[in-house]
Amino acid sequence: MTGATLAASLVERGLDPGELAARASLFDLVLSRLGHIPKRTAEARAPLHAWWVPGRLEAFGKHTDYAGGRTLVCAVPRGFAVLARPRSDGTLQVADARRMQDGSFEAAPRPSTSPPLSGWRHYVDVVARRIARNFPGASLGADIVIASDLPRAAGMSSSSALVIGIATALVRVARIESRPEWLENITGPSDVAGYYACIENGRSFGSLPGDAGVGTHGGSEDHAAILTGSPGRLSAFAFVPMRAIGVAPVPERWRFVLSPCGVVAQKTGAAQESYNRLSSGTRVLLDLWNRSSSSAAVSLGDALGVSGAPNARTSPAAAEQLRGAVRASNTPGWTRDALERRLNHFIREDARIPDALDAFRNTDAEGLGRLADDSQREAETLLGNQISETRALAQAARNLGAFASSSFGAGFGGSVWALVERDRADAFARAWHADAFIAVPGPPVVELTV
Repeated sequence: MTGATLAASLVERGLDPGELAARASLFDLVLSRLGHIPKRTAEARAPLHAWWVPGRLEAFGKHTDYAGGRTLVCAVPRGFAVLARPRSDGTLQVADARRMQDGSFEAAPRPSTSPPLSGWRHYVDVVARRIARNFPGASLGADIVIASDLPRAAGMSSSSALVIGIATALVRVARIESRPEWLENITGPSDVAGYYACIENGRSFGSLPGDAGVGTHGGSEDHAAILTGSPGRLSAFAFVPMRAIGVAPVPERWRFVLSPCGVVAQKTGAAQESYNRLSSGTRVLLDLWNRSSSSAAVSLGDALGVSGAPNARTSPAAAEQLRGAVRASNTPGWTRDALERRLNHFIREDARIPDALDAFRNTDAEGLGRLADDSQREAETLLGNQISETRALAQAARNLGAFASSSFGAGFGGSVWALVERDRADAFARAWHADAFIAVPGPPVVELTV
């Protein structure tokens, strides 16, 4: 087994063949690192497992998923190479082969007084302790080696991909998929994505109790794209609950080009508070709806009537009723203007999903340009999660000839996507930004034959 054979298997699953050499190098890195971890005698015949875990691109659907809205996403051709094998001593050891860092983790529920770990170790620790909590007695001892070529904290879901990679490895190594708690709550890939999202945001999933999570109050669009995406296609999802509502091929003559803006999108401290405020705004709106309406809703999308069919549109009557509740509200920490801007952003961004699906299906470059320009502008004026670097990068893409461009990710940093003609993609990427790269939508999480 070599990195080349693992990468070749990934190409067979739909990865762009142009990514073969880079993926082979990444898998060689984790294979080499695992080779330096001593095996115990009892582990000599232990099975070895390998996975590809991609990052994700959000084309449309800025901050709509956790509020029951819709998004249009895909898996990107960069991500994590993951190797895992069981350990007989019950210890969980995780090594990051690219950063040359490692850590030992306790797979047990965390006492409330224990301080959280920092950096990537915090995410691993959260995953291990949540799985131990939800599946008591599971044998979570393992050696896990990871390596990623995703830009870190750049809006391409490097943290969610890490959570998914560690969770996938532990579930496989500990044979959790055969346990009654798993079978009771998880019946397919969408449920897996939903559960892993709840590991990250701390919510309960079915009868599997939650905890503090990683500290951010996000949704599950990242996990949907990473676990259920389709090579060469964009996938549309609705949320709360999560379900697939449509796909659209990326026309062969088009290419996505992605670039981080250069500012790390931290989700700690003040940046985490700004991110979580966008989520809390939709919860305030939902609470106003449920206090003013005779029909209770489970999400903002449910209240507005957009959480059903793929082509559903906001109910004008429901939107006006909620605006009336906002104008009569007195919510600590929220002005009426701020709540109305948050409501207007959700309505307009969510409505772009069916229009964008049609534009991709019809190869409508002009229509996508209008949708992307509106999405970018309203992220600045209504959502308020843009910085000067993302604004400038999106505008630079348009100036260089991209027919559509917009920022994506949580905001307050992150990345920008651009759509260009395939024949111009290489030259465009070089002219646009030093870190730009071409991204043909790739396969979701894949377990590779070892």
